[in-house]
Amino acid sequence: MSANEVETRTLVLLLAINASMFVVELAAGWIAQSTGLIADSLDMLADAFVYTVALLAVGSTTRRKTHAAAVSGVIQLALAAGLAFEIARRAVSGSEPMSLLMILISALALVANAACVVLLRKHRHGEIHMRASWIFSTTDVQVNVGVMVAGLLVMVTGAAWPDLVIGAAVCALVVRGGVRILKQAKASYAEDRG
Repeated sequence: MSANEVETRTLVLLLAINASMFVVELAAGWIAQSTGLIADSLDMLADAFVYTVALLAVGSTTRRKTHAAAVSGVIQLALAAGLAFEIARRAVSGSEPMSLLMILISALALVANAACVVLLRKHRHGEIHMRASWIFSTTDVQVNVGVMVAGLLVMVTGAAWPDLVIGAAVCALVVRGGVRILKQAKASYAEDRG
């Protein structure tokens, strides 16, 4: 199997996992009134976009792969802006997050993201479009643990603030990931020109 075929197969699996978990987490987030789950679902959506863009770049020129990474970074930042709006809206209007559902769905998402990390492990030092995928997937594992901890804190305190805090933290992680990818893309553009 060629390197391009391996990349394509890996990215298709990653796309399927993330698209499925986006739907599950978004539905659960609305039911559970959890900004943490909604934030993670949007992060899954961003990752699905990243994998789609990376799929389009497989077998292409370095420049096109760099474009794919840059587009991925911009998508991450756009979704982070939408997420920030939703967190602010819930902070003002209030919410009553369902802690048990938060914990269970986050545990499921953790398993899904751990599978993504395993799939991407051999590509983490590869070309830029695959490095971008690696960055997003490793961040997602941290996010899932954070949402589970927030769910436990909501359960113990009976307050919504842990959910809002983890939602904001996820938003910050998404922004950080988008910025990291854009920096790598910028460096790759400079290297390509030089």
